[in-house]
Amino acid sequence: MTRPENLQKKLQHIRATWAKHCNQVLYMSSQSSDFPTVGLNISEGRSQLYWKTIRAFQYLHAHHLQHADWFLKADDDTFVVVENLRYLLSHHDTEEPVYFGHKFWPFIRQGYMSGGAGYVLSREALRRFVQGFSTGRCKHFSFVEDMALGRCMETMGVKAGDSRDPNKRETFNPFRPENHLISPKNGKQTWGYNYYKTSRVSAAGSFSLKILVILHLNLMVTVANTV
Repeated sequence: MTRPENLQKKLQHIRATWAKHCNQVLYMSSQSSDFPTVGLNISEGRSQLYWKTIRAFQYLHAHHLQHADWFLKADDDTFVVVENLRYLLSHHDTEEPVYFGHKFWPFIRQGYMSGGAGYVLSREALRRFVQGFSTGRCKHFSFVEDMALGRCMETMGVKAGDSRDPNKRETFNPFRPENHLISPKNGKQTWGYNYYKTSRVSAAGSFSLKILVILHLNLMVTVANTV
């Protein structure tokens, strides 16, 4: 997911690095371009994020539902280790209604996946999400994309799966690397600490060696270019 001004600044780095390891990549934006991007015909801005996500998944459902088993939504400041993601998903059935990401807990009974870390839907999860809007069971009730999507998923019986590694360390990481790797000074936690129930957000050792997703792209592109 991107916006027109980030095509050269961010998207070209994704295309040159982790996107090469995907079976198929679609770049979604508010407008079409020859990058290429799929234009969703929606205004840019934080208040439009959930509409943008809804339109993107409706497009995937209409045109690509049978072209993939799993559907990853990631923003243009995200770096994904695709091989590790495949390993996680190999233990699950795409016809199971489930989605994975970094789980936050407020507001939704089963929790919901952080939008910043990205999330991946099974084919059945995508099918149910789109069905939720076509039947009116899901509504655009908030511009807070990840929480609103999580509400729809729960309504439609899509399970919020656990993507942590066998040592209960996170694989989807929505914060800067130092927030996951270094314990905070004076016990001061990141804002996400209050959104997280299963273990500490900011703590040395909470960062899985089987990492799947991390922000921020500028740092990770530097790492990728030196390997």
